Amino acid sequence: MRKDRPFNQMREISFEKNVNIHADGSCLVKFGNTHVLCLATIDEKVPHWLKNTGKGWVTAEYGMIPRSTNTRMDREAAKGKQTGRTQEIQRLIGRSLRSIVDLSNLGERQIKVDCDVLQADGGTRTASISGGFISLYLAINKLKNNYNIQKPIIKNYVGAISAGIIDGKPLLDLDYNEDSKAQVDANFVICDTGEISEIQVTGEEFFFSSNQFNEIFNLAKDGVKKIIDIQKETLA
Repeated sequence: MRKDRPFNQMREISFEKNVNIHADGSCLVKFGNTHVLCLATIDEKVPHWLKNTGKGWVTAEYGMIPRSTNTRMDREAAKGKQTGRTQEIQRLIGRSLRSIVDLSNLGERQIKVDCDVLQADGGTRTASISGGFISLYLAINKLKNNYNIQKPIIKNYVGAISAGIIDGKPLLDLDYNEDSKAQVDANFVICDTGEISEIQVTGEEFFFSSNQFNEIFNLAKDGVKKIIDIQKETLA
């Protein structure tokens, strides 16, 4: 069982904004030893299927630098294609961030959020969503100021956290060692109203009950509330 913190306690979480002078919005997010650089870019054009609709788009790209893990990995660009894991994670990040944006009020422009994992110790996708929101928020504030946009574009705050079951016990915010031996592994994306954007939950050769799911879900709801409080302090 976990020795360094209680079952319902997250790792130390921090958001450092404006860490890149070139990006429209930037954030270095840390969930314990997982560190992700999130950079948002405003593009004054939309994908072809959205032309002349009056609506904008938010998308994300995700990647891990070669020494973000304990052994060096080759860059996916050198291999010529992304892995299925990378594609799945960046789609999750994009869906999560789009869920809290009024795409009509954004207008016909696209915001791209790049999430690069500098150091990985579990929970890279949840850190990317939580930090990606900060970079997106800053970029949209810049956009609104530059174009004097009065309509609200950000509808809600959003955060994400992992939770799981190890040895039959619920745990919040799994690090890599915990994640690798979890019987149940879940990721929760929740906004500040308590509404859910997405839940990913998998039993690793293990069936789990509705009561066990509710235990980790309740842990995650409390965890995301704390994440959003830190986001609001960072953006105040």
